[in-house]
Amino acid sequence: MSALIIVLHIIVCLVLIFAILLQSGKAADLAGAFGGGGSQTAFGARGNTSLLSKVTTASAIIFMLTSLGLWIVSGRGASSVVGSEKAPAAATVPAAKPEDKGTTTPPAAQPEQKPGTKTPAASATTGSPAEKK
Repeated sequence: MSALIIVLHIIVCLVLIFAILLQSGKAADLAGAFGGGGSQTAFGARGNTSLLSKVTTASAIIFMLTSLGLWIVSGRGASSVVGSEKAPAAATVPAAKPEDKGTTTPPAAQPEQKPGTKTPAASATTGSPAEKK
């Protein structure tokens, strides 16, 4: 059923595109550019409806109906792809013990230094101009 609606929807889309592109605008002449030609009406001069205008209206209505039909068909019997799968086991993180809060560990990236010693980066920036030569 949905395959039939999809094929009809695609055909109607193509017909609608071609019908709209083949139509000329209501104010396509030179008078329309300067406000002339049917300026008394709200949407321009309304002449006889052509076959192309009727095809556009009919295909627009069919397009809306097939869109609605596809929406209804897509909602029927739909279930989640992962509905039958079990949830993965949650990873548990042990809570910090109260006695561990008082102790601090030095950062692993920086080695322990004795007081009074300089790091190589600090000695390069704090040296005197005579030492840098």
